Amino acid sequence: MAKDLTRNAGTDEAFTLVLNAQAVPGSQWTEAQNAILSDAGLARAADTIRAWPRHAETPLIALPALAAEIGVAALHYKDESCRFGLGSFKALGGAYAVARLLQKELSARLGRAVGMEEITSRALPEAAQITVCCATDGNHGRSVAWGAQSFGCACVIFIHSTVSEGRKAAIAAFGAEVRRTPGNYDASVRAAQEVASENGWFVVSDTSYPGYMEVPRDVMQGYELMAAEAMDALPEPPTHIFLQTGVGGMAAAVTAQAVRRYGADRPKIVLCDPDQAACFLASYRSGARTAVHGDLGTLMAGLACGEVSALAWEILQDHGDAAIAMTDAAAIAAMRRLACPEGDDTALVAGESAVAGVAGLRLAMSDPEARALLGLHETSRILTFGTEGDTDPALFAELVGAPAARIRAQQRTTP
Repeated sequence: MAKDLTRNAGTDEAFTLVLNAQAVPGSQWTEAQNAILSDAGLARAADTIRAWPRHAETPLIALPALAAEIGVAALHYKDESCRFGLGSFKALGGAYAVARLLQKELSARLGRAVGMEEITSRALPEAAQITVCCATDGNHGRSVAWGAQSFGCACVIFIHSTVSEGRKAAIAAFGAEVRRTPGNYDASVRAAQEVASENGWFVVSDTSYPGYMEVPRDVMQGYELMAAEAMDALPEPPTHIFLQTGVGGMAAAVTAQAVRRYGADRPKIVLCDPDQAACFLASYRSGARTAVHGDLGTLMAGLACGEVSALAWEILQDHGDAAIAMTDAAAIAAMRRLACPEGDDTALVAGESAVAGVAGLRLAMSDPEARALLGLHETSRILTFGTEGDTDPALFAELVGAPAARIRAQQRTTP
């Protein structure tokens, strides 16, 4: 049975920690896992994405003052708030999957092998006859819409009832038709699939399920570039990686890179999610892929997912060590702490779905038993990923108490 620890129930600092009983230190990377994410797939994704206009590697930022405050030796934060001007890491996944889908589909329609450069240069007017679609909490849909606009195909994005008007407008700005559906994120995934099947559209989803694996695999393979950049830049290998999770695609991609790179010496992988949408915690608790239900209400909109991606589970059931569920208040506190740092730490624009990893680390370090279960101590070296910036600027300013522009101005003036 998994070790299950709940602390501070009914308070802003409430959290639950569940260890994954299936994770075995030193577990090998299997052939089945390599068929999902691989060195060859990463090289192909990197070659494609690095050729796009405006490509630039995002920064890995050391936060020594926050590390000292929390009680660890080092804390690094991979800041994805500036990726391709879209404000999140999702540009690496959705847009890359659109390009790969168009390459495959146009090769079939034209009866010849279409090169990726033909897709990215919009050399084929036939792309306009293809429509891609997806369901989104915001960031993935923005990436898919941007990819569709960049590569010349049509796009329809489905959003659920609680996605903000700001996020809806940001998606529409890239030329996509945006349709709002009733219910939660998982209901919008089903709606997108149904409408796509009726109209002959192509779903570009970041979650996978039986019968739908190829496109989400491409999405995840694009995400892995972010992990490789971060680990290349670290001065020492991390002992722990804390990751916000959602359906698990990003967390699986980072984990895949860590396992293939570090082997038996890989860092501990801790998955972090809002307490109202903690499907990986439920899955580790039960020992099998387990959905959570309800409206999944959380300010961490990008993590409001109740069903674990099948592809992500293939990786994280073996190589994810624990899951933490936390309150929205813990995420807001982390946003504010990153925006208003102590010492010489860089001020960071971190959106509400960007900070669950940092928040989970702070919660775990606050409790002696949690620290012991995760092997955390004063020599630990932590890697986290800031997966979005102010993707809803009005909400960010409300939660942090200052607009993102003011925080970015601090970045320019901080020594």
